[in-house]
Amino acid sequence: MSIAYLLLLAFPAAMILAALSDLFTMTIPNHISLVLFALFLVIAPIAGLSLEETLMHLAAGFAVLVLGIILFATGTFGGGDAKLMAAGALWLGIGQIVPYFAYITILGGVLAVAILLYRRIPEMLFPPLVPVWATRLRQRDCGIPYGIAISAATLIAFPATKLYALILA
Repeated sequence: MSIAYLLLLAFPAAMILAALSDLFTMTIPNHISLVLFALFLVIAPIAGLSLEETLMHLAAGFAVLVLGIILFATGTFGGGDAKLMAAGALWLGIGQIVPYFAYITILGGVLAVAILLYRRIPEMLFPPLVPVWATRLRQRDCGIPYGIAISAATLIAFPATKLYALILA
């Protein structure tokens, strides 16, 4: 088993951790996005991405970070969501940006509808000891843990990347 393959296992683990953190706390810690960034910088040359390809991945991540900052500044997105989306774009590269955004949009819409439906379930139908995070999600002023959709979209799009193919080759 190659070192790149072992490093690759940390990628979905970090994405899943980000999704769970967002679900349970409505925050995505900065260190998760930083770990994803650092892992990419380590794995890209090991996997065999050229310098030009690596720079294109970095450009994708930077462009999505700028978009995320704009969405954050307008109150549309959380800061953790913006950074996680940029980290995902870094791993996917320019070639997967359009499918990535399509997956985020679809999965985010499904997630939002599911949470809105969840909020409509009458209180009396819940067991007395509901976890704090589940109770918080029922509150109408609580946001949507969009990190779930971002993480899922990243993991769905990743197998179509050259980086993925190089690692598994």
